[in-house]
Amino acid sequence: MTTDAIPTDVELAILGVLWKRGPSTVRDVHEALGREDGKSAGYTTTLKQLQVMSAKGLVSRDESSRSHVYVASVAEGRTKRQLVKDLLDRVFGGSSGALAVQALSLKPASKEELEDLRRLLDADKKGEK
Repeated sequence: MTTDAIPTDVELAILGVLWKRGPSTVRDVHEALGREDGKSAGYTTTLKQLQVMSAKGLVSRDESSRSHVYVASVAEGRTKRQLVKDLLDRVFGGSSGALAVQALSLKPASKEELEDLRRLLDADKKGEK
């Protein structure tokens, strides 16, 4: 995967399953997706999507057993940072403050999240980042 590749919504859903479950067969991924959204594409659609993702470098495939096992090739944290950076640049003109204000206006943060934000703001104020 190139450093600026952004996964599609479907790819992100599959990556979410792999990040949560770890190495998984096509059937595992297919069933997990069906449980998460209550509806599911066909098994062959899930297989094809994983094959495409393998070609893109988003997942890798272990072919040593009859049922191929897929694993995420991209880190969850790095992928999320890429997605946020893309949103930040495209929608908020690079303003992290505007993004934070918009996000918090949609859904209030928990006490723990607010404490994390406070620590981040205090570190930023001190130049520690």
